[in-house]
Order: sequence, then C-alpha cells, then structure tokens
Amino acid sequence: MILITGGAAQGKLKFVMEHFRPKETINGADCVLSIPKNAECVINYHELIKRLMHENADTAVFTKKFCTENQNAVIIMNEIGGGIIPIEKSEREWRENVGKCGCIIAEKADTVIRITCGIPAVIKGKLT
Repeated sequence: MILITGGAAQGKLKFVMEHFRPKETINGADCVLSIPKNAECVINYHELIKRLMHENADTAVFTKKFCTENQNAVIIMNEIGGGIIPIEKSEREWRENVGKCGCIIAEKADTVIRITCGIPAVIKGKLT
C-alpha cells in the first residue's frame, strides 16, 4: 500500500497519475460507503472519512478493514490538521479522525510520500 499525502492543490493526483498510472480511481467524495476490495487508487480519502462520520460509522475500524482488503492500493488524502483550529466541533472531530486514519494507513503502508509544490518527499519506504 502507498499513502500519498500533502496539502490541498499540491499536485498529489498529478503525481500519482504520472508515476503509478492507475487504470481506475475511486473518489472518496462520492463513492459508495462500503469497503471496496482490491481498489487500485482511492483519491480524497479525507472526504470519505467525513462522509462516514455523517453516517456515525467508526472511521478507524473502517480504515483498518480497508487496509486489510486493499494492500496494493494507492491512497491519496489531504493533510487537514494544520492552520487555524476550526470553531465548529464537527470540523475539529473530522480533523482528528483524518489524522487517526492517516496514522493507521501510514503504519500499514509500505511507502508514504508527502507532496509539496508537486515535489515528492518519501517519508517511509522508497519510491519505485
């Protein structure tokens, strides 16, 4: 599994499309809320977490199961924990859940890459 992370609009998707060339992507912003099996690439995983929270799902349990069933997936998620702390409690809880799920994915992933200004920085593993 490969985790690609970084801020919004930093070139994560472009990097994945050019480097890994997935044939199929699943968009966490509008996909079905069941755990896909053998997903090749999931974009906007942070948005999937928000949608799961609206359904009162346990995002950590979902993410652990997702990782078990998608060991070869490339997962793209925004870093959303920086900056000003939101006033809305639900937004703070979303940030916490994204952080926790990101940690779960990073622990299970063979490779973790942070993209800043379109430049990949390997945090874990190696870029193949």
